[in-house]
Amino acid sequence: MDFIDQIRSLASRIANTKDVIQTEEATKNAMVMPFIQLLGYNVFDPLEVTPELVADVGIKKGEKVDYAILREGKPIILFECKKSGGDLSINHASQLFRYFHVTEARFGVLTNGLVYRFFTDLEQPNKMDEKPFLEFNVLDFKEQDVEELKKFAKVTFDVDEILATANELKYTRAIQNLLADWMENPSEDFVRCVTSDLLNGRRFTPAVKEQFTQITKRAFKQLIGSRINERLRVAMTPDVPAAKETIQEPTVAEAESEAASVETTLHEIEGFHIVRAILRDLVPTRRIFMRDAQSYCAVLFDDNNRKPICRLRFNNPERLVLGLMNGKDEEKVVIADLDELYSYADRIKSAAAAYL
Repeated sequence: MDFIDQIRSLASRIANTKDVIQTEEATKNAMVMPFIQLLGYNVFDPLEVTPELVADVGIKKGEKVDYAILREGKPIILFECKKSGGDLSINHASQLFRYFHVTEARFGVLTNGLVYRFFTDLEQPNKMDEKPFLEFNVLDFKEQDVEELKKFAKVTFDVDEILATANELKYTRAIQNLLADWMENPSEDFVRCVTSDLLNGRRFTPAVKEQFTQITKRAFKQLIGSRINERLRVAMTPDVPAAKETIQEPTVAEAESEAASVETTLHEIEGFHIVRAILRDLVPTRRIFMRDAQSYCAVLFDDNNRKPICRLRFNNPERLVLGLMNGKDEEKVVIADLDELYSYADRIKSAAAAYL
């Protein structure tokens, strides 16, 4: 099983159990240890993964690291664990700061079993940075995140290689967060910048500011949506069996007209990947496709519109509606967030199994 498929399998298990895990100890056993094992380290070998490694700090004696991954008897990665879903703000990393300072480890990880924040000492040697250079969410990750996480696996671990990209990752993440904030809430300076050549001498009055703030938000989202659509068209062009050619498809003009007015949202993209993860043990992911339309995003078996698995009605992020399929019949259910898709895993699998 590929590394990314192992993560998806772990994500599926965690999604089904996270709500019943209430303590830090349970989080370690059910979430953190499997994560470390997934990276290739033997959690049952104390010479490789040591729980509660003693790290005395000054007058503080008996300080313990939750987990330390060792290489040749020396710590290389430290883990500080909080209970499932617990706060991971820098204010809750004081122990990890102290451990990092007194051991030879170059990487510290603060986690609540769902989110893993990776720290190092880019700002000052032997002093852990206040901001992580990498954040990995087990229930919400992209392929690029997986590629960065793989660098911490036992078979590929190389301190110099990770540090070589850590600085770029840190600033890339900061810029992405800033752009995401601008997309939702463009600052006045940003709106002034992007509209400076469009006003043709008009004053930047409060009314103009309000008008172009809304236009900027829409332009941002439409640009991203069009880029996503284009990548999906390229990446998901199916290798269709000859028999499928008998299926009636829309004309080129109809397809182009509809595609121009369709906006694939980030919620739909993430939802599609969750559905593929749910179905991973039942059917190869290459047989699961998505087709976006104006009213819903269809998840299809073998890219056949006569074989719907479910429908993601996620155009409105404030009201996410999942269409559960039983043949051609659809039952619509409102879900609170994308994680709730895992609650309907059995229904989704049942719909897909009907086509096997």
